[in-house]
Amino acid sequence: MKNFVQQGVNLTIPAPANILSGEVVIVGDLHGIASINAAETQDVTIVTEGVFELAKVAADAFTVGAKVYYKAADKLVTATASGNTLIGVAVTAAAASTATVNVKLI
Repeated sequence: MKNFVQQGVNLTIPAPANILSGEVVIVGDLHGIASINAAETQDVTIVTEGVFELAKVAADAFTVGAKVYYKAADKLVTATASGNTLIGVAVTAAAASTATVNVKLI
């Protein structure tokens, strides 16, 4: 194919803010996990596929297959859809007493 550019798993985009490796990055409808640190406007490579262990809102519990949203103000994932961005589904159960949940990005 003459028009193929790349597989799209790892994308390099301008960082929307100062980003640390492992943080969720959201730009419009595009989201992924930063693979490197980057200052705002510098290039950051984000991984857009896979399963990642992410910090969650302490009170939230997840069942396997539950939708996972990103709460940008707190830099945490949450079960609350309103005002947050859908980024994936839980692939492990996580009780409210746990600090993280494993999330498959969608």
